[in-house]
Amino acid sequence: MKHHTSRSTVLAARRVDSQGIRMTSTPLSRENNTESVNPVNSATRVATASFIGTAIEFYDFYVYATAAALVIGPVFFPQTSGTAQMLSSFLTFGIAFLARPLGSALFGHFGDRIGRKSTLVASLLLMGICTTLIGVLPGYATIGAWAPILLCVLRFGQGLGLGGEWGGAALLATENAPKGKRAW
Repeated sequence: MKHHTSRSTVLAARRVDSQGIRMTSTPLSRENNTESVNPVNSATRVATASFIGTAIEFYDFYVYATAAALVIGPVFFPQTSGTAQMLSSFLTFGIAFLARPLGSALFGHFGDRIGRKSTLVASLLLMGICTTLIGVLPGYATIGAWAPILLCVLRFGQGLGLGGEWGGAALLATENAPKGKRAW
C-alpha cells in the first residue's frame, strides 16, 4: 500500500542549538494542526440556535394571542359579557408585552455577570414552564378568581422569559460573529 504525504507534512528536521543539544522539530500535518482546521463554525451554530430559540419563543407567545381570541375569555372570565371577556383576555396578552423590557433588563444584568449562555437557558426554561403551566391552569369554574390572577402572573413570566431570550440571543449571536460581521 502506497503512503501519500500531504504538502504540509514535513520530515523531521534535526539541528544542534548553541549549547550542542540535538533538537527535533516536526511540524504538524494539516490534519493535526488546530489552527488550519476549521472547527465547527461556532458563529453559525450560535446564530442557528438563537434563531430557533427565538422562533419557538415567539410561536409560543403568539399562539396565546389566538387562544386569547377564542378560548381564554369564556374560560377565565365567565362572569362578564362577551365584549368584556374578549377585552380581559387581550389584556392578559398585553401583560406579557409590559414584562418584556423588564425581562431584557433582568436577564441582561445576569448575562453580564454569570454568562449569556446560562441566562439564555434560564429564560427559555422560564418561558417553557410558564407556557406549560398556562396549558394546565384550571379555569374560573374550578378555582374561581385565582384562575385569572394566576393567568396574569404566568403571562408576566412568559414576557420576562421572552424579553430575556430575545436580548440574550441577539447579544450571544453578535458576540460570536466573525470580527468583520458583528454589525450590519
